[in-house]
Amino acid sequence: MAGWSALAESFPHRHVATPVALPPGPEDEGAGMEQISDVEIPLDRDVFLRTLVRELATSLESVIGLEEASGYVSLVGQAVGTQIDEMYLKALGTDRLTGEQVAEALVDLKRRIKGDFYVIEQDETKIVLGNRVCPFAEKVVGRESMCMMTSNVFGTVAARNLGYARVELEETIARGDAGCRVVVHLVPDVDVETVSGREYFGDRAVAP
Repeated sequence: MAGWSALAESFPHRHVATPVALPPGPEDEGAGMEQISDVEIPLDRDVFLRTLVRELATSLESVIGLEEASGYVSLVGQAVGTQIDEMYLKALGTDRLTGEQVAEALVDLKRRIKGDFYVIEQDETKIVLGNRVCPFAEKVVGRESMCMMTSNVFGTVAARNLGYARVELEETIARGDAGCRVVVHLVPDVDVETVSGREYFGDRAVAP
């Protein structure tokens, strides 16, 4: 037995383990509390994406200024406008929209993304649109650079089909107006340097 005693002495002494409280199991969690998945918070894909765009615009405006930020958003808007135009052309089985179809497409595309645009007046020289609800909802307020999405999508669609467009954002919800008033000019002004708005050119630009 002495040998066993000597062998036992050669191992480290054991310490008595102190009981540790285990974390609560699923059956114990949230006793008396609402489940996270059942909590009502204003978050879904739409809110997330609108917030994402607003914060991107906020960062750009604060770092490089409103004018430069508008330029960056314009690049995105032009690409989006081209893709949207291709969708309508393919769906309608045509290679070019008429003036009436362009106006209808501008209203329709905004309707599909939860805007509320409508045609105020239209002729061969211009399309005047109003709007009661911005697709970006409250996220657009105070972020004018986000309006370049509308300007570039409208301008790109109109110019690709009719040859030319100059978009004026006369009133915008972003600036604090009750609604938007957008004028899409379809004929170049003789003295374009004295007028406002952004110009867009299609593959068959109209000479002033």
